[in-house]
Amino acid sequence: MLARLFRRKPFVREGHALYTAAVEAARQPVYYLELGVADTLEGRFDLFGLHVALLIRRLRHDGEAAGRDLAQAVFDAMFSDMDLNLREMGVGDMSIGKRVKRMWEAFHGRAQAYEAALDGGDSVAMADALARNIWAGAPPEGAAIRLAARAFALDAALAGQPMAALRQGQVVFPPL
Repeated sequence: MLARLFRRKPFVREGHALYTAAVEAARQPVYYLELGVADTLEGRFDLFGLHVALLIRRLRHDGEAAGRDLAQAVFDAMFSDMDLNLREMGVGDMSIGKRVKRMWEAFHGRAQAYEAALDGGDSVAMADALARNIWAGAPPEGAAIRLAARAFALDAALAGQPMAALRQGQVVFPPL
């Protein structure tokens, strides 16, 4: 029983590396300059969330148990980073938990909407979800459709990456 308390969670380093790659991919200037995503905490969170949701989808859909463990490690890395960033921004200890919970709920809802659109091959539903979440329903002309196409392309690119590389914390998000 005590050994379980002190046992290291699987894939902590690899999950952090994969999360970091997703964040770097979401920071491509084209999202902000050409697609009009707001370069704010909320805008960045939404793009990080999209990339992480796609990555977690890839890992969860792998038949290996390692995929689920790695997906959990990526998720844990994301919310550990969110907690740290809120603290660095000066958010008080008493409200961190509530803020992180709201972020988790937002991420979960978005991930479900993206997953449903991807599962159905529905680019219109994906564009609608992205417009609602990233641009609060008012995206620049053509931006939501472009980002939806990008999400489908990333989903396909991630699906083609070998689990062996992912287990080592290596992932490639092709540039836009």
